[in-house]
Amino acid sequence: MGNQTQVLEFILLGLSSAPQHQQVFFSLSFTLYLIGGLGNLLTLLAIISDSRLHSPMYFFLSNLSLLDLCFTSSTIPKMLANHLCGCTTISFPACLAQMYFFIALGAADSILLSAMAYDRYLAICCPLHYVTVMDALRCILLVAVPWISANLVSLIHTILMTRLSFCFNRIPHFFCDLNALIKLSCSDTHVNEMLVLVLGGSVVLIPFMCIMVSYTLIAVAVWRVPSAQGKRKAVSTCGSHLCVVILFYGTIIGVYFNPTATHATWRDMAATVMYTLVTPMMNPFIYSLRNRDLKGALRKLLGGNHLAKSTNSL
Repeated sequence: MGNQTQVLEFILLGLSSAPQHQQVFFSLSFTLYLIGGLGNLLTLLAIISDSRLHSPMYFFLSNLSLLDLCFTSSTIPKMLANHLCGCTTISFPACLAQMYFFIALGAADSILLSAMAYDRYLAICCPLHYVTVMDALRCILLVAVPWISANLVSLIHTILMTRLSFCFNRIPHFFCDLNALIKLSCSDTHVNEMLVLVLGGSVVLIPFMCIMVSYTLIAVAVWRVPSAQGKRKAVSTCGSHLCVVILFYGTIIGVYFNPTATHATWRDMAATVMYTLVTPMMNPFIYSLRNRDLKGALRKLLGGNHLAKSTNSL
């Protein structure tokens, strides 16, 4: 049957088949995408333009903003375009390309979050050695590893996907999701499903465990700090990153490591929207709300030097 069926394009069913719901989802998705894209872009430009923010922590944050901007752009513009033109189809090569970039950018995001946790561990637990350990070469390596390893993982999934035959072309999702494509195949998908768990564990569970170890050591170090002010400062430094970690990993683990899920459910849809759209939108706001230096750089970027000086004087 697989040899007799050649799927040239897929049909993206989207978040809902009801026209009134589609209009609501379009408006919400467009608003969140616009806010998130603008927030990540401004964060990236503010860090680049302000020399005071040229430090390891902000170097990682700028790369996270770039990843989030590209991550949402891999799926949301196509969904918005489909709604505007009334066309829900996507060609097979375009579907594979979308899947590739979605996996690569999502995996890189996951690994980068663990690198940021390692940076916070060194800053709090080893402050005297932080400058010497976290040099320019170490920072570049900690950013290059997520990009390279994530693209290798995504390439493996994409190559294996090209070997499958598809009997159905209706994807119950708003983008070409890996699990959804596997379920549409009439070929033997045991290898694909096994690699979803193996490679998924390598780019999700391993970084997540590294983050937990880092924060356990940080918690021990903070507990030993005698002053309450020092404890608040340490918690404030890590609080933003920890919020992003909980949002990102909580939704991904719930969707991709649920062995009982055989079809896309509304819960899975909601979790997917969370980590593809809501979490990248919230990241720049989470990081900037309690960061005085970043807020000053953003005001300087938007309003000029006089606003930045007045802000710093507050």
